[in-house]
Amino acid sequence: MATARAIEETARAKVNLALHVLGRRPDGYHLLDSFVVFADLCDRLTIAVASSNALSVSGPCAKGLGQADDLILKAQEAMARAFGRLIPNIAVKLEKNIPLASGLGGGSADAAATLRALCRIANLDPMSRAVEKIALSLGADVPVCLASRPSRMRGIGELIEPMPDVPPLAVVLANAGLALATAEVFSGLGLEPGETGYPPLVFPFAFQTSRNDLTPPAIRRLPVIAAVLDALKAMAGVRFARMSGSGGTCFAVFDSMAEARAAAGELAARHRDWWIIPARLS
Repeated sequence: MATARAIEETARAKVNLALHVLGRRPDGYHLLDSFVVFADLCDRLTIAVASSNALSVSGPCAKGLGQADDLILKAQEAMARAFGRLIPNIAVKLEKNIPLASGLGGGSADAAATLRALCRIANLDPMSRAVEKIALSLGADVPVCLASRPSRMRGIGELIEPMPDVPPLAVVLANAGLALATAEVFSGLGLEPGETGYPPLVFPFAFQTSRNDLTPPAIRRLPVIAAVLDALKAMAGVRFARMSGSGGTCFAVFDSMAEARAAAGELAARHRDWWIIPARLS
């Protein structure tokens, strides 16, 4: 084991530029084709070797996060089962900046950051097949969050293809502050096991030829998402707006960070109860 000092890891929010649902496997898992990038918005983890597992949470988005269902401790437990004594118990301090159940993969990013930290402690390769298998067992978004780089994600989340030379995007991220359960949104598609869904992504990628197939069921579950999208589309200088993941965070693309910051300020002045920030995607 390499060191007993505290390790710091960042967990970047993921944004689905597009998310196509190709169908549903006979075992019930949905088949995805998604273009995923990552924001400069991130949770921050400080992880130290400890006598027993412990988690403390702070930060603007900490409210409502329960320790019992948090993926951070599940990630440690899965690594310990796989690698035995190489994996120590850990005390984790989590600064939570990514909203919960928002379509930004905050829990998945936290789990992936924990896996990376444990691999640093135990001198393991975080991109090994064994660790990637553990990542997938924790959730469909965890494997793509493990590398936290622009990627095409397919299958049930296990097929990750790096997408090089993706230019940074200046965006405004916004949601109405209401959580949305991913499983409920997928069930709203109404696909039966074994049923074919919708066409895959087309490359070269363009917003106009891509979709987020989860947007209609998400809006049916949480109609205010439509209001968020409409507000983003109405902002001066916006190039495109779409929902990320299973919702309810939406993003609007601008030509520059200056425009994104100005638009975020104007939108926040009109919707003081919404969560709104400018961000850079890469």
